[in-house]
Amino acid sequence: MSNNKTGESPVKSSQQSTITRPALNRRFTVAPMMDWSDRHCRYFWRLMSQHAVLYTEMVTTGALIHGDRERFLNFDAAEQPIALQLGGSNAADLALCAKMAEEWGYNEVNLNCGCPSDRVQNGMIGACLMGHPQKVADGLKAMQDAVSIPVTVKHRIGIDDMDDYAGLEEFVMRSAEIGINTFIVHARKAWLQGLSPKENRDKPPLNYERVYRLKAEHPELEIIINGGITTIDECKQHLKLVDGVMVGREAYSNPYLLAAVDREIYGDDRPAPTRAETISEFIDYIERQLSAGTRLHHMTRHVLGMYQGVKGAKQFRRHISENAYKHGADAQVLADAFAFIR
Repeated sequence: MSNNKTGESPVKSSQQSTITRPALNRRFTVAPMMDWSDRHCRYFWRLMSQHAVLYTEMVTTGALIHGDRERFLNFDAAEQPIALQLGGSNAADLALCAKMAEEWGYNEVNLNCGCPSDRVQNGMIGACLMGHPQKVADGLKAMQDAVSIPVTVKHRIGIDDMDDYAGLEEFVMRSAEIGINTFIVHARKAWLQGLSPKENRDKPPLNYERVYRLKAEHPELEIIINGGITTIDECKQHLKLVDGVMVGREAYSNPYLLAAVDREIYGDDRPAPTRAETISEFIDYIERQLSAGTRLHHMTRHVLGMYQGVKGAKQFRRHISENAYKHGADAQVLADAFAFIR
């Protein structure tokens, strides 16, 4: 692997002479997932795929403008290519935060128009924005004008009673008209009232055909499909009809899926890392982060699904879960968990 081994986060471009940004190829992307896709998780994923494009958790514009920017924006250079997902709707705030993303070294900045939670709706963030396509277009235009990196949008196929192809197309074309080219489409609509965010990830039925139609009728756009994708074979089937796939929960619960991505999706014939090699490299990272004051369980929680389907996986998970939280716990906890794998 050619990953950066410093375990250090990059500084802003104002403190660097250059920022190296690898080219983006969004054939396979890993979704932004709140409370899951943090910087430790992304580093772990990158050990298994050098080509997948990784997305941060959603960060609100308010958090960046008024909060601890380093906490929300810092990442290890090894995580690239990486996109920052923003939550917000005020055009000036979005432009300011997009500029921060560019200065911090991100490869892309993405606007969240898909999260259905009540909390973000109250701040005019997430899926509710699909009911305001011109406001979304205005925000994306402000972001584009502020940066030279790609600006993209992630959204649903509809919300509430806006549940037809015409509504989806109108939303997309309003932003396409101002120059947005990449649309990441979660192939479920969202119910803004009556369903929890968790239920909105499962209960509204998937409608892949609507996303396929969007690509077929607008071949000039880059369309990435998201929702319910769990295997590499499914990814390959979708890629016959759209430009890219985005995998979410499966990448977290079964992370070794990523080890096949470079070979099967990108045609990279380098051998995939084994599970043991990946964990060994992650232990090196953990040791560096422990020295910097990071708690062990903040990192090891992301590896619990690594041995899904392997004999001893349950004991592996239990040992880590029961010991990583203990005061003074170190990387030996993860090393000891290996003993349970057969």
